[in-house]
Amino acid sequence: METAVATKTLMEIKHLKKYFPVNQGIMSRLKREDRPVVKAVDDVNFSIYSGETLALVGESGCGKSTTGRSLLRLIEPTEGTVLFEGKDVLKLSGEELKKTRRDMQIVFQDPYASLHPRMTVREIISEPLYIHNIGTKAEREKRVEFLMDKVGLSQKVKNRFPHEFSGGQRQRIGIAKALALNPKLVICDEPVSALDVSVQAQVINLFKDLQKEFSLTYLFISHDLSVINHISDRVGVMYLGKLVEIAETSELFDRPAHPYTQALLSARPMIHQKDRLERIILEGELPTPLNPPKGCRFHTRCPLKMERCEVEEPVMKEIGAKHQAACHLV
Repeated sequence: METAVATKTLMEIKHLKKYFPVNQGIMSRLKREDRPVVKAVDDVNFSIYSGETLALVGESGCGKSTTGRSLLRLIEPTEGTVLFEGKDVLKLSGEELKKTRRDMQIVFQDPYASLHPRMTVREIISEPLYIHNIGTKAEREKRVEFLMDKVGLSQKVKNRFPHEFSGGQRQRIGIAKALALNPKLVICDEPVSALDVSVQAQVINLFKDLQKEFSLTYLFISHDLSVINHISDRVGVMYLGKLVEIAETSELFDRPAHPYTQALLSARPMIHQKDRLERIILEGELPTPLNPPKGCRFHTRCPLKMERCEVEEPVMKEIGAKHQAACHLV
C-alpha cells in the first residue's frame, strides 16, 4: 500500500501504561499496594498521523487491543498522555470528553457481541445521533439510510434485528454505527478476524473505500500479517506490552530489524516458494505479563540474545527513515 503523506499528527501517545491488579484467589488477601499487577501495556509511545492507517500487530496477549481501548478510555489507563489534536484525552471529563469522543470511534472484533440484540439496524446506527442530540428525527433517518448505502446494506433491512444477518453484514452495521458521528479517528480492533476468509477481503476493501471518501484515520489492530500488509501505511509491532518496532509497511516487511519481527514475518504462509523466508522457530513459552523478564522482554525466546539483553532494557531508536526499533543489535 502506498504510504500516506503525514502532514499532521492527529494523536500522540506518550508513556502509556495499563496495569491490571490481581484481585483473585490468595492475592485478594494482600493489601492493595502489595498485590501483583499484570502489565498489559507498559510505557508505549507512538503517533498517529491524519489520513493514515497505522497497524498494531503481535501475538495474542501482547497488549494491542488494550492499547486501542485505552486511547478511547473504554479502559482507563494507569498512566500516560494521549493527545488528540493537542488535547489530553485522559484529562477530559463531562461534556468536553463527550464532545471529543464524537471524533474517535471503534469497530469491535466480534460483530455477534458488539450489536444490541433487541435493537433494529435503524436504532443501532442512529443511537450515537440520539446520544449526542444531533439532528431531527427526519435528519437522523436520512443519515441512517445514507450510511447503510455506503456500507453496502439494503434499505429494506433497516427494521431487522442483528440475529437476522450474517457475520459480514453485522460488521457492516458496526462500521455504519462508527461512522454515524463523522469521526476523524476509527480504531479497528481485529475487525475481520471473526469473519470468513471470503468475507474478509470485502470488508477490508470497504474500509479502504470509506477512508478515501470520509478522510478517515485508522488504528488497525490485527494479528493477520497479510491483512496488515494490504491495508496499512505504517506498522507497529508489540511484544509483551512493549512496542518493539515501528516503520512504514514496505520497509518493515522488506527489512525487519527486531528479531521478534523477523520471526513473525518468517511464519507467514506464502504462495510462491521463492517468496518464503527461512522459518525462525521461537523456543520457550511466552512469558507472563504478571512477571515480565528483566532487560529485553524478548530475550528469553530470542535466538540472537546477548548477556546485555538479560540486564539492560533496549530503548527505541532510529535505524532508518521513519524506522525505529528497540534492540541492542541494531
